[in-house]
Amino acid sequence: MSEHRRKPPQPQGGGRAAARRGQPGSSSGRRAAPRGATGSPADSYGSSSYGTGSAGSGGEERAYGSRAEARRAAQRGSRRRAADNAGPGGRRGGPSGPTGPGRGRGRATAAPGKKRIIDYPRAEKYGWRRWVPSWKLVSGLFIGFIGSLVAVAGIGYAMVDVPDVAKTAQAQNNVYYWSDGSVMVATGGEVNRQIINYADIPKAMRYAVISQENKTFETDSGVDPKGIARAVFNMARGGQTQGGSTITQQYVKNAMLDDQSQTVSRKFKEIFVAIKVGATVKKENIMAGYLNSAYFGRGAYGLQAASRAYFNKDAKDLDAGQCAFLAAMLKGATYYDPAGATSLDQSATPQANQKRALAQMQDTLDKMVEYHHLDAATRAKYRTLPNWQNPRSNSRLSGQIGYLVDLAKSYLVNNSDKTHVTADKLQQGGYRIYTTFDKKKVKALETAVTNVQKANIKPKQRPKTDTHVQFGGASVDPTSGAIKAIYGGEDATKHFTDNADATGAQVGSTFKPFVLAAAMKWGVRNPDLGPEQAQDERTQVSPRSFYSGQNKLKIRNYDRSVWTDKDGKEWLQTNDGNESVNPPTYKIDLREAMQYSVNSAYVQLGMDVGLDKVKETALDAGILKGSLASANYPSFSIGTSDPSAIRMAGAYATFAASGKQNDPYSVTKVESKDGEIYKHEAQPKKVFEPKVADNVTDVLRTVVEKGTGTNAQLPGREVAGKTGTTDGNKSAWFVGYTPQLSTAISMFRLDDNANNKARTFLEMYGTGGQEKIHGASFPAEIWHDYMAEALQGAPVMSFPTPEPIGEVINADPTPKPTPSVTQSQTQSPSPTPSPSRTTPSPTPTPSQTCNNWGWKCDTTGGTDTGGTDGGTTPTPTVTDTTGTGGTTRGNGNGGGIFGGQTG
Repeated sequence: MSEHRRKPPQPQGGGRAAARRGQPGSSSGRRAAPRGATGSPADSYGSSSYGTGSAGSGGEERAYGSRAEARRAAQRGSRRRAADNAGPGGRRGGPSGPTGPGRGRGRATAAPGKKRIIDYPRAEKYGWRRWVPSWKLVSGLFIGFIGSLVAVAGIGYAMVDVPDVAKTAQAQNNVYYWSDGSVMVATGGEVNRQIINYADIPKAMRYAVISQENKTFETDSGVDPKGIARAVFNMARGGQTQGGSTITQQYVKNAMLDDQSQTVSRKFKEIFVAIKVGATVKKENIMAGYLNSAYFGRGAYGLQAASRAYFNKDAKDLDAGQCAFLAAMLKGATYYDPAGATSLDQSATPQANQKRALAQMQDTLDKMVEYHHLDAATRAKYRTLPNWQNPRSNSRLSGQIGYLVDLAKSYLVNNSDKTHVTADKLQQGGYRIYTTFDKKKVKALETAVTNVQKANIKPKQRPKTDTHVQFGGASVDPTSGAIKAIYGGEDATKHFTDNADATGAQVGSTFKPFVLAAAMKWGVRNPDLGPEQAQDERTQVSPRSFYSGQNKLKIRNYDRSVWTDKDGKEWLQTNDGNESVNPPTYKIDLREAMQYSVNSAYVQLGMDVGLDKVKETALDAGILKGSLASANYPSFSIGTSDPSAIRMAGAYATFAASGKQNDPYSVTKVESKDGEIYKHEAQPKKVFEPKVADNVTDVLRTVVEKGTGTNAQLPGREVAGKTGTTDGNKSAWFVGYTPQLSTAISMFRLDDNANNKARTFLEMYGTGGQEKIHGASFPAEIWHDYMAEALQGAPVMSFPTPEPIGEVINADPTPKPTPSVTQSQTQSPSPTPSPSRTTPSPTPTPSQTCNNWGWKCDTTGGTDTGGTDGGTTPTPTVTDTTGTGGTTRGNGNGGGIFGGQTG
């Protein structure tokens, strides 16, 4: 039988048999014509002339599942198998397609495909198996990857050199400029370091570092694969940069000063260098190199310099406790130097740093015992911090220069997102830093403080009262926030803490202007409404409003209920000298209450406004949140907070600028070898309406003209300001301003040079020969002398005329009597009228009925303490005794609210 007559496989239930059986689609009773009856081979298979249901050229009508259909199905299956086996060669039209050699058989045979180097996807597999790589492919790729790494590592290893410790710890100068463009000082270029031999490094120092940082140092290869992977991954995804994790890697990092960037490429370079160092350098040399190049703070590079900086002794003489202490400094001296570093970070206070350093030191000693590097008996000797000395600076940073440089540094580092200058970059140097500091004003402020201090403070004559007396000061431009001058202390090389910055000294009654501003901005709450509704329905207060000036006034909540602490004790607010004002009504308007610093009036006003609003107002003015005391106690309104002199000057500058607040700043621009990298841009914020700020200024002018601040008067110039004295007479302030300049002066007693002692403010009774120190005495005197010199030649400017504001709360319908002075002790008469006052007897007057604003409030019951010193404890023995004014400069005697040197 010919190839053309061979029967193809018949599909089940189809084909000619089905047709003969008369299945649907067949032509029953008709026999198909023989294949090739026409004599044409082309007629044997599907011609283009076939119509639907046609079987061949003979016109035989085919049934469903006929031989032709089966043949086509077989051909399709052959082509599919051929395509899977041989790729494109088995497709339709290829060698085994319908027109190829296999045509007569009705199935395709794949031709051999071209062999691929990488058989993926796999040709001999079907479905998902095609995508599973073979073991040959996997192993080949793995071997290739490892080989590539080895090649890269070999090249990297060959290209890097072992670092030379003699080239470490070098830095360029940072040059600081005054506001006029003249050079102030160049710092950073000096290298405080002396290389010592391994034999001169105490064994305790070596094992303190090993125990704390790399316990396997003596046996490891110098790298920590896990630490490296963690650091690289973290940096690759944009996380915080990380340093080396072994001593070898840290040494390499210190030595690679040519590139201090924390990038993935640099990290890989460090790895290669560390591997080479670990393989070629002795462990003794690595340890010596690390301890000779590490930075211990205080400008000290290396162990010898650090030993001199902290203990003034050679490194070979350090004991185990001192070694553990210095090991803690390697964690970052900013947060471990017990002297503190608040200029770089407000959280790096001496107290906080001492706590951290002691904990780290003890942990190191414990680990030394655990790893058998120190015996327990020796370890037991070191339970406290060693006696460290205060920081030293080079002579170029003496006087006020060191404080100015620290202030500029802190501004750059704390605002590194804008300045692009980090602590590490600043340490490397190479910057030209242009500051806001006015050379003339800095000198004038230092001179004013020095003259008053030398003339009045006599520690040798009065050692019990005149020792540890300190002053601080700051002067700010209200129009921009530029810090023009500061006084940080006697000498930056002797007294490390910057007294213009955070000191912890409470501000007393200089806080009262924020209470008045809150009353005019937010208003007092309606006592007849519930808490939620009262927050929305308020009455804006006029400075002409009246409040009670009664001593031991029972303080009430806004709804007239008596305020009590958590123990149920009531609050009786005392005035300075325990004296009441204007009996028998005790009513005094807010201007006079500010003028004579009457505590009771402003404490109750704060409660009516809401201490939360008082706090918000202080923040708006520019006081930092971290310096504010708890607002849960009535005494918050009279200055239990401790802002810095810089921030107080800046906050009062907001009033001087009619409600526009500018954050104090100390750097105008920074340049590097690549040009200008930072320039300050003023961003004033309107935090008060002009009529609020201008009314505060108008009230504070009264304080200077005829109140507690008369010592600050500047002939021919308008001055606004406020005195302040705190509980226990532990600090005194004067903060005041003209339209061009706002200045804050503080005075306090604080022994912050003693090692391992908590900072404790001392009382100033008898200091300077005065019975009691007030803001109206030495602080106001310094303020006056400085401002007179600083404003010499400056144009005379006036404050804006304030617009009327608010409603007069509890207005007195009767004519106001002419004030007179009734005092409980003899003193010189005041040149200006003063409200009358009385000294209450120990037994309070009969209870009086309170109206909505609390004028006739009884003083029976409760305590007579007036609250707490710091506003945080409920049962102290004394209260804020912020006093008021004086009229005789430098006298300081007389006491009381009126006429004496109180503030």
